[in-house]
Amino acid sequence: MNTKTLRNLDLNLLHVFSVLMEEKSVSKAAERLFIGQPGLSGALRRLREALDDELFVRVGRGLQPTPRALAIAPDIARALSTIERAVRAPDVFDPAAWEGELRIGMCDNFEVAFLGPLTARIRELAPRSCVLAVASTKRDSVQLLEQGAYDVSVSVHENPPSWHLCDPLFQQRLVCLYDPRQLNLTSPLSINDYAKAQHVIVSSEGDGATNLDSVLSAAGVRRDIVAGVSRHASIAPLLLSVPAIATVPEITAYCLAPLYGLQVTASPLELPLEQISMLYRRTDQMDGRSIWFRNIVKDVISTTLASRAMQDARV
Repeated sequence: MNTKTLRNLDLNLLHVFSVLMEEKSVSKAAERLFIGQPGLSGALRRLREALDDELFVRVGRGLQPTPRALAIAPDIARALSTIERAVRAPDVFDPAAWEGELRIGMCDNFEVAFLGPLTARIRELAPRSCVLAVASTKRDSVQLLEQGAYDVSVSVHENPPSWHLCDPLFQQRLVCLYDPRQLNLTSPLSINDYAKAQHVIVSSEGDGATNLDSVLSAAGVRRDIVAGVSRHASIAPLLLSVPAIATVPEITAYCLAPLYGLQVTASPLELPLEQISMLYRRTDQMDGRSIWFRNIVKDVISTTLASRAMQDARV
């Protein structure tokens, strides 16, 4: 379509085309559009001139689309739908009356830390809702979001695609976790004690080493890894049986330590922070239910971190 064609078209003409495709009748289309038949006939004439095609031919009492009209109809329908979503006001969402699932993607350590208070808050405000956590990692979070597995993802999202949106939540710090009945260590932990100790790791992919080991290697530290688990929740029972250190996210350590009598201590090395964010589809940006859900997730995570003094009180 050239520039002249675009000048001769406006949104109203495309809307007329879409309604005519649905009704196949000038009188019915005019009634839906709240215009007289002469006005609709004039709009159809301008459409024909702009697109250089008859578009609709009369057959009996109705209209039959031409091959050209049938070819362009799907694209015009999608374009009108996209424009409508872009300009409409956010949906009014009433959580108290809503019934359905709210799905969130996260790894198991975030489930342990946040899913309880998140579910309690949502059920208080939306009593007929069901909160479902879907297992995801930073490697598959985007793919699962695009497949519709969940509404939002809480994870490390490095360079997400531009057709999604990403809101920062908090920075994740790594700390050391161990069983003081198995290991006699002093706090703060020295680099020498850390290097000499045995270590257990979390690796959802089953790797014997992690990105952390690359950072440690650059500092001249090589861990003696004696075991690995696929989920953070399995670390604590393992530490009860093995005299080893687990270097885990701070939120994980503070959740597991009081339950299993474990000790949390700062890492002897300055380890990089990980930015945790919430990823969601750009098409959901103005959706009322999505806005409400995202705000609840942000508020619950912020409140949970503050209540555990995770942001200010450091080990």
